[in-house]
Amino acid sequence: MVKIVHAQTVLPENVLEELKRKTGENATKDAIAKAIEHYLMCPYTHEEPLERRLEEVIKKKKRA
Repeated sequence: MVKIVHAQTVLPENVLEELKRKTGENATKDAIAKAIEHYLMCPYTHEEPLERRLEEVIKKKKRA
């Protein structure tokens, strides 16, 4: 049997609206659930942050 817990967070309104847009969900709970599921399943979750990777690519291009 799966134990279900209630989780709560505070988000800026614009972040929540962006999350809803990206997930295609209208309800807050559905958008958050979809985002969490994606985060847990995505093979790239534990890689370096995107900003750091982009900075490295830019540095390499400048060197070339």
